[in-house]
Amino acid sequence: MAANSLRNAIITGASQGIGKAIALRLAKDGFRIALNDVPSKKEQLDSISDEIERRTGNKACIAVADVTNEGQVEEMVGKATTELGGIDVMVANAGVLHENSKIVDMPADMWEKVFAVNARGVFLCYKHAARQMIAQGRGGRIIGAASVASKRAGMEHGAYGASKFAVRGLTQAAAQELGQYGITVNAYAPGNPMTEKFASHAEALAPYGWSTPTNYKFGEPEDVASLVSYLASKEAHYITGK
Repeated sequence: MAANSLRNAIITGASQGIGKAIALRLAKDGFRIALNDVPSKKEQLDSISDEIERRTGNKACIAVADVTNEGQVEEMVGKATTELGGIDVMVANAGVLHENSKIVDMPADMWEKVFAVNARGVFLCYKHAARQMIAQGRGGRIIGAASVASKRAGMEHGAYGASKFAVRGLTQAAAQELGQYGITVNAYAPGNPMTEKFASHAEALAPYGWSTPTNYKFGEPEDVASLVSYLASKEAHYITGK
């Protein structure tokens, strides 16, 4: 980003966990924030907006949308652009896990639900953020949520792992296409930070011998947020397609 560019960021799935931590960290870094999640999370987004205002003096924009719906994603980007004065960073963080299910037992609708959010949702956020950034002509940062499962998928989580592999492939392709516009595209791939979403699965994963507190150190959402903070910074201008 140019030194005189605005500092505006959209974070999807921002109502809790990693998304909330990223929103709070980027607000601390000086970004104006557009908070996104589905309509049922509006009250939580309001609370985070209030927290950002208390901590930084800036009120965050709330852009409710379902990231699987292209029209809503386009409206989200438009609202954030209008209220903040442009978009410099898109963090396509929204994602879902699924219950343990072997591939031979997995219902097709489980597969489709996971891909709708984790792959289609990231694609739509990349697409419409990139269009806006190209129109602005000042570069930008697009950052997606992959996972350690994007490098080695776990048993009984085939849909989740495959969807996160898709994020990596999309990120690498987008980085090559968008570099000419000064837009970097990267994905973060954390292990298992102890978020509300992951906590509900930890007990089920314990029999595999790596998820219990006695033999596995969980990260925190703030650990992931610190990496995103760097990828969103001017110092990360030479990193893309990762």
